[in-house]
Amino acid sequence: MQKYLTEARVLLALAIPVILAQVAQTSMGVVDTIMAGGVSATDMAAVAVGTSIWLPAILFGHGLLLALTPTVAQLNGAGRREKIAHQIQQGFWLASGVSLIIIAVLYHCDQIIGLMHNIDPQLKAKSIGYLHAIMWGAPGYLFFQVLRVQCEGLSKTKPGMIFGFIGLLVNIPVNYIFIYGKFGAPALGGVGCGVATSTVYWVMFLMMRVYVKRTYSMRDIVAPTRFAKPDWVTLKRLTQLGLPIALALFFEVTLFAIVALLVSPLGIVAVASHQIALNFGSLMFVIPLSLGVAATIRVGSRLGESSVDGAKVSAYTSIFTGVVMACITALMSVIFREQIAALYNDNPQVVALASSLMLLAAIYQISDAVQVIGTGVLRGYKDTRSIFYITFVAYWVLGLPVGYLLGLTDYLVPAMGPSGFWWGFILGLTFAAVMVSLRIRWIQKQSPFIILDKVGH
Repeated sequence: MQKYLTEARVLLALAIPVILAQVAQTSMGVVDTIMAGGVSATDMAAVAVGTSIWLPAILFGHGLLLALTPTVAQLNGAGRREKIAHQIQQGFWLASGVSLIIIAVLYHCDQIIGLMHNIDPQLKAKSIGYLHAIMWGAPGYLFFQVLRVQCEGLSKTKPGMIFGFIGLLVNIPVNYIFIYGKFGAPALGGVGCGVATSTVYWVMFLMMRVYVKRTYSMRDIVAPTRFAKPDWVTLKRLTQLGLPIALALFFEVTLFAIVALLVSPLGIVAVASHQIALNFGSLMFVIPLSLGVAATIRVGSRLGESSVDGAKVSAYTSIFTGVVMACITALMSVIFREQIAALYNDNPQVVALASSLMLLAAIYQISDAVQVIGTGVLRGYKDTRSIFYITFVAYWVLGLPVGYLLGLTDYLVPAMGPSGFWWGFILGLTFAAVMVSLRIRWIQKQSPFIILDKVGH
């Protein structure tokens, strides 16, 4: 019992800074929306439309780079720290390649936005302007993530949190300058949010770069050459490891975007209620997501030490800790659901529907915790391909079709509206939680030689 309590303390020490870093990152989006809304409703809507395209693109890049976390954690655990710098250099090549793809896609975003029927021409122009501004921040964001992942792989999660909050603080005055045209800058409205966010990503990267170079604990992680050519073997391995994570993240983000579009014809009350429940749910999701990052670090590090039993203790402790925390947040959201909904909107119909959806959100928090922390454990075991298959089936084969049938058709039951989609989410996430748990069990039943061989011992 003592070893599990000790592990839980280590996990929480790693996870809490990641939680705060995620809060800082989410808050940047909230600040952008509020400040753009101060100009006009069109500017606010342009930021929302732009973000719905930017997020899947940049999270895809972020997912690819998450392959570095278990790689660095295992090299660190194995005492092979001299090999870490090479992996990070190749991580920068990977980030550069993905940035070029993201910039190329967003440069032609008028085609994507053109798919939205009956979109107001002014809204379309501002959304394109926002994306054309923020796309130059893609390399800065991804380079920052490479260095953040290096720190996290070495069990240092505080730098990501600190620079995340500095980024948030810098974002507010820079937004003010470019939105309202202060200090000689042009008044760009919502487009100014894109310019500001793009600038802040580069500032965060440069600060993290200085920290990594100067910090004493990383003095030994020095690349043999200042400029390394692309190492195609390493890049291929990182891509094979990262691509399933990237696609799983992409599937998840696009699923919620599509559900929002499918709910939109049901009227203002349905859309607002769905959005409130979803927003609060995504706020709660930060906790298991961060525990999943901590689980990857701990499992990877223990496998680096050749401790298969230690990795198992880390895996079970992280999932159990996540379930306990999900039960607490679920209970809080059930008890205070009406008060929480009322913070977003004072329309009685919206509050009533949103608080009923939050009951369903409370149910799925437990499944969500198991599946997201479980995928963190699988990343630690470098078993990422299974994550792709499980999430694809959970979201697109089960969650969305069942949600559509329950929400918008009378085939199974009379059309349930937004709550039908939430039952679809619950089914998909529960399936994912069960399958991820079974996969972890299957891996742990392999002989220690097979497990250690797979992670590169």
